[in-house]
Amino acid sequence: MPKKYVGEYEPLLIKGIKDTKQLKFPNKSLLLAVFASCVGGTFQYGYNISVINAPTTYVQDFINITWKERYQTDISEDVLTLLWSTIVSIFTLGGLVGVSIGGTLSVTLGRKGTLLTNNVFALTAALLMGLSSSAGSFELLIIGRLLCGINAGIALCVQPLYLGEIAPTALRGAMGMGTSVFITGGILTGQVMGLKEVLGKEEFWPILLSTTCIPAFLQLLILPWFPESPRYLLIDKGDDEGCKKALRQLYGSAHYNGALEDIEKERNNLVGFQAKKPWDLFADRTIRWQLLTIFLLNIAQQLNGINAIYFYADYVFRQSGIPTEKIPYATVGTGACECITALTCGMLIEYLGRKVLIAGGYILMSICCILFTLTLTFQDVSPVFPYLSMTCVFAFILSFGLGPGGVTNILTTELFTQTARPAAFMIAGSVNWLSFFLIGLVFPFIVIGLQQYCFLVFLAVCSLVTIYIFLVVPETKNKTFVEIQNEFQSPNKRKLCSSECAGTILLSTSI
Repeated sequence: MPKKYVGEYEPLLIKGIKDTKQLKFPNKSLLLAVFASCVGGTFQYGYNISVINAPTTYVQDFINITWKERYQTDISEDVLTLLWSTIVSIFTLGGLVGVSIGGTLSVTLGRKGTLLTNNVFALTAALLMGLSSSAGSFELLIIGRLLCGINAGIALCVQPLYLGEIAPTALRGAMGMGTSVFITGGILTGQVMGLKEVLGKEEFWPILLSTTCIPAFLQLLILPWFPESPRYLLIDKGDDEGCKKALRQLYGSAHYNGALEDIEKERNNLVGFQAKKPWDLFADRTIRWQLLTIFLLNIAQQLNGINAIYFYADYVFRQSGIPTEKIPYATVGTGACECITALTCGMLIEYLGRKVLIAGGYILMSICCILFTLTLTFQDVSPVFPYLSMTCVFAFILSFGLGPGGVTNILTTELFTQTARPAAFMIAGSVNWLSFFLIGLVFPFIVIGLQQYCFLVFLAVCSLVTIYIFLVVPETKNKTFVEIQNEFQSPNKRKLCSSECAGTILLSTSI
């Protein structure tokens, strides 16, 4: 560009840079867009994980009565256990199905379009589970839970994608924490709804399970008023005017220029390229460290011991003298604890950065694993140890929520550029759901075989992941997606590029 024109446009360029820096806090439209995407997204995942726990006995009684009416005999204990396990665990299978199609749908229908369409699964599931009792069919519960899982799988794949793409660079971490905040909020809400004072009584269990329709209706009412992802509109669809309109609505007319310039830079690097498939990422050697990172972080998120902590919580509460009928309220306390730490992480992430929080979280969890092993081992030595065990339960949950619980999804968003991001979420989600299924399958045997020493296994997982984060994962705070890609390039490659390609932007992903 001739110097004359550079001079003429210089005030506009400076204004664009200032606009990006001035947007320190999200405006009302941006916050409402986050709420609308999350309430029918990952909130559903957390809600459907916890809400199934309260009516366990009532559903099993319903299965027994239905079986007796059909076959004029009581159901055997083994068959009852199998059917109940199927109702609970088929949610995981549905999640795996959902995440395997979520990335493709997000490219075909758009991020917003996929989130809206996803509510069909939630509404159908609510209808089937709500009618199961009056229809005398426990099969409807199984199908409903499968559809809930598909809904959750798609949401976990697409919602973080949408949040990461509508967020300004300076707020990407805080807004990305919406995923974790609404998961924990869903878990807490499910626990509260399952209390006897709300919908936890026997006659209300079909209504309790069908309340998954409420977040779906909320999203269908609110999200249509907000725009599609600006990055999707400009890079995937080539809709310049649509992108500008979306940015104005989300950031305001005074702050959108800098974000538009950033998206255009990324588009220029990706011109002529199509969205990648998961197998394309495996074939691309330039992003092998990014892939390895999301593999390890998503496996660790399920195998770090958080499930074991919740499993042992009931035992610890009993040992501490909490009456059996009061334990559900103590369990609500653990949900509230995780929700509060997710909110805290959201407030700290733009100050401390992703690396400090996730590594610090795993370090604290490692310490808790050691202490919990000791307190459980000496549980009967002194009346003090049950209370120390309870402290470890809450400390572990706090540590998980402060880092690994929220930052993992944000890193999956940030480590990839536009064309690779949907496929990356499909891979990360598949790994997460498979790990979820694996820990559910293997965990009882680990507990039986090792008892309280099972936490030494989780100690090893947390410690190894901490070392990997320190050695490999870069800090991504306040960096564009292209800058983050460059961080994964080897020093020699960066040096080569700087000497041969001075003045150009290096895009580490070869597509």
